[in-house]
Amino acid sequence: MINVSAIRSYMYCPMKLYLQSHVDQRENSAIELNLELKKIKIDTQDLIQKNMRKLKKEMNITQIEDTLSENVANYLESTFSSIQNMDLGLTNDQVIEINNETYFNIKLQALKSKQAMELLGKNGFGIVDMFFPNCMYSYLLKDQRLELIGLCDKIEIVDGKYFPISIKHNNPPLKGVWDQDAMDLAANAILIEEEFETEVFVGFIEYSKINERRPVVMDVNLRKSLFNTINEVKEIEYNKKVPTVKINDRKCGNCEYKNICIKE
Repeated sequence: MINVSAIRSYMYCPMKLYLQSHVDQRENSAIELNLELKKIKIDTQDLIQKNMRKLKKEMNITQIEDTLSENVANYLESTFSSIQNMDLGLTNDQVIEINNETYFNIKLQALKSKQAMELLGKNGFGIVDMFFPNCMYSYLLKDQRLELIGLCDKIEIVDGKYFPISIKHNNPPLKGVWDQDAMDLAANAILIEEEFETEVFVGFIEYSKINERRPVVMDVNLRKSLFNTINEVKEIEYNKKVPTVKINDRKCGNCEYKNICIKE
């Protein structure tokens, strides 16, 4: 079976996928680090959700921030320590960035919570579902027919409808989403359709750096492009098809395989 992550590598550069699959057999710590960073995002949201239930409508904004922040600092400190022990290449700049992003989101959530409690006259327990719909985290999905497997960051369920959420730590484009982000979200969408016998009409890319969700409509063109991409990925992974190299100064300059690729 092919992994959804292979589709993303292909969208970045087909040659990168080829080299990952057939030349470089080393464990890819960058992928592991990315998964750990996503887990931090999910776990801190879970903590904030639990803390929100403790809010009282008579609290001032400072008290709300303090309540939402409970246990977050301890969790981040212990998690960063564990990742550093795994030697995945976590940098001090990344630690600072995640800390700043987390506490900015808490301040923003505190303002929204205060406003919701005042407008509705409810405590935190009564407003939590407004901000945190019923959902599943890091859900493993498989489709034997498509020979596809993937781990969806988050699946939200609202009124019986399923919405895949992909959490991304890269910088977003000015408008919309990156093509590779849309493609792996579409892959998760069709896996959800198979798993839960439902239809997925829209999903969301959550760009954590700007705390913004951007919708992706699962239309016919996106699905057709996905199936074509899956076939190309299978050709590379199963049949060792060597793709044509397309030089892109920005991508090639940042690629860990640039020296191998030039030699190949």
